[in-house]
Amino acid sequence: MRIVLDTNVLVSGILSPHGPPAAVLRALLTERVRLCFDERILSEYRDVLTREKFSFDRELVEELIAFLEAAGSATLAAPLSLSLPDAGDQMFIEVAVASQADLLVTGNLKHFPDRAREGVAIVSPREFLDVMLS
Repeated sequence: MRIVLDTNVLVSGILSPHGPPAAVLRALLTERVRLCFDERILSEYRDVLTREKFSFDRELVEELIAFLEAAGSATLAAPLSLSLPDAGDQMFIEVAVASQADLLVTGNLKHFPDRAREGVAIVSPREFLDVMLS
C-alpha cells in the first residue's frame, strides 16, 4: 500500500507512541506501507520536527527522514489548481495524485474538503488502521 502522510500524523506518532498516529508510523518503519513524498514534503517534515518546541534530537530527525526517503517513493508532482482551507496542504494532494497513492493519511480531514480531493482517498489515522486490518 502506498500512502502520503500529512506532517501532523508524523509528529503525533512521535509525540505519543500509543495510538493510531504511532501505528501509522510503525507501519512505515516496518515497511508494511510505502511512503510517497516529494522534496516539499520532506522539507516540511524536517522543518517541523526540528522546531525548538519539540526538542527532538536533530540527528535522530535526520535519521528518520533518511529512512523515510530510502524506503519510500520520491515523486515529481505537477501543480494542481485547488482551493484548500490551508494552501500548505496542497502538496500532499499533488503528491497523492502524481504517485497514485492508495491513501492520504491526515489528522485534519477538514483541511481536505470533498470538492478538492481530486479522487484521492483521504483518511484519519484510525481509518487507516481499519483499512490495514481489513
